Amino acid sequence: MSLALRWLVRAQALRLSAAAIWVRSAVVAALVLILFAATLVEATLWAVTYRQLRALPDFGESMYFSMVTYTTLGYGDVVLDGQWRLLSALEAANGIIMFAWTTALVIVALRSVSKQLPRLREADE
Repeated sequence: MSLALRWLVRAQALRLSAAAIWVRSAVVAALVLILFAATLVEATLWAVTYRQLRALPDFGESMYFSMVTYTTLGYGDVVLDGQWRLLSALEAANGIIMFAWTTALVIVALRSVSKQLPRLREADE
């Protein structure tokens, strides 16, 4: 997230508002992909933690459980033993916070991109 925030600040410093709409749209799309990759990395780290603790039988199940928990979907078809349940609650809280932060960053990027749209339309006329 820190990397994505720095990247977004740099992109704004490059006077992206003066760039073509497709360039600005590509920046927003790249930001979304970076944030999605960060989500996958973090959920994978949780899955590795579950596996190292032997809280789940294999990595595939750990990854599945981690993604379902991180996104707060919570199917309940895979559950942790009592001694590890607090970890899943912490992961869910972490996921909520990270999705909120991701949403905030995407909104900032979209506002930055759309700020110049009326001026561009006037220039086209």
